[in-house]
Amino acid sequence: MDKKKIVKLAVGAVVVALAVGTGAGFFLGHNEPLQPTVIKPIPADKVADPSIWGENYPAQYASFLKNDTDKGPKVSHFVDMPYLKTMYKGTGYAEEFNHPRGHAYMVEDLRAINPKRWQAKQAACNTCKSSQIPGLIEEYGDSYYSMDFHKINDQLEFTVACANCHDPKTMELVITQKPLIEAFARQGIDVNKASRQEKRSLVCAQCHVSYYFAKEPKNKVTFPWDEGLSAKDHLAYYDKINFTEWTHPDSGTPLVKPRHAEYESFKGSIHESAGVSCADCHMPYMKEGNQKISSHHVGSPLDNIEQSCRACHRESADWLKDRVHKIQSNTKMQMDRGGQVVEETIANLKVAKDLPNVGKKMLEDAQRLHRLGQYYLDYQMVTNSLGFHNPEQTQVDLAQGIDYCLQATSIAREAIVKAGGTLPERKAVFDVTEAKVKVEDKK
Repeated sequence: MDKKKIVKLAVGAVVVALAVGTGAGFFLGHNEPLQPTVIKPIPADKVADPSIWGENYPAQYASFLKNDTDKGPKVSHFVDMPYLKTMYKGTGYAEEFNHPRGHAYMVEDLRAINPKRWQAKQAACNTCKSSQIPGLIEEYGDSYYSMDFHKINDQLEFTVACANCHDPKTMELVITQKPLIEAFARQGIDVNKASRQEKRSLVCAQCHVSYYFAKEPKNKVTFPWDEGLSAKDHLAYYDKINFTEWTHPDSGTPLVKPRHAEYESFKGSIHESAGVSCADCHMPYMKEGNQKISSHHVGSPLDNIEQSCRACHRESADWLKDRVHKIQSNTKMQMDRGGQVVEETIANLKVAKDLPNVGKKMLEDAQRLHRLGQYYLDYQMVTNSLGFHNPEQTQVDLAQGIDYCLQATSIAREAIVKAGGTLPERKAVFDVTEAKVKVEDKK
């Protein structure tokens, strides 16, 4: 090989190395750990107080305090999703269900909740609301969950803060919520052995998940993860343990209420598969003076699009915002269609259920499909992000929920006809759906 070829190859190798190194350095830099600093351990009796932690990390604490400025009016989900009131009938959620206002107002909003929302006040409702809770659970054990709501709530001085996510001696990320630790332990996983980058999502998963109150130990906050994280897996788990949260008064269907499954939805997404954590988007790295810190002003990535989205994406801020809004708009449209479909399912089941000679098998089949369909729909309706955490899976779940509910409606209407009842008037949802159901109704 002549000298010119050798030089060309060497130069090419350097260029490639630089290109790869630059790209890798950029991505890794986005997730680089904080610079070491001199810290002092937090006194045991001051662990829940974020201001004490702020003495070690004043820049992070200053950004944390910005959460107090986010307070806005309470806005009901029933304004933009009125069908939820029908879906939740028979539960406290049908009385009041508001958009979240952020970490800083969780204790305040819990105390001000509509009394009609409460069917039974229990200490478990405080579990994700304060930095004091892990210590209280350690003090009282599993009996904490079924204690009087006020006995615990009256002790809460701080909302979610540093102690929920950081070790008071080392300041390293740590999992403090027992329900998450136990959910992984049942799968043979020690969650506190996760990598730092994994923990940047897992500390959020302590609360931003679906859960239920177990029957034994009474009211214990439990994650339905034993069969997996998807809506389908949750349903399989609830069926396995024969769990029902309430029976819908109109449809007669035994139902389960999913809660804000943000972490579950995020798992398996394109962002998660690329190694991105919850914190990368919702608590992005920012420059504070000559320091690079993880912002503790938790919010939408679109609030800091340069530091969040554009830390990895090269498209313009306007293009990225438009992309997010298109995904969310399409998701909302599908949710609204699903809401109309499940309302019709409930209306038809109500008529069928109240007929004295309705076919028992057909009614039970329709109720079973309603249970499945409503769970799939509700799972995505209450998962904050309007589908953006996992757009593909969101659309699959919504479509599956709509399909189950359409099947339920079709069976319920056939049962009504066979029992000699009067069919409820149908609402137009999709032209194709309406046509299909009309044909089936004539059979």
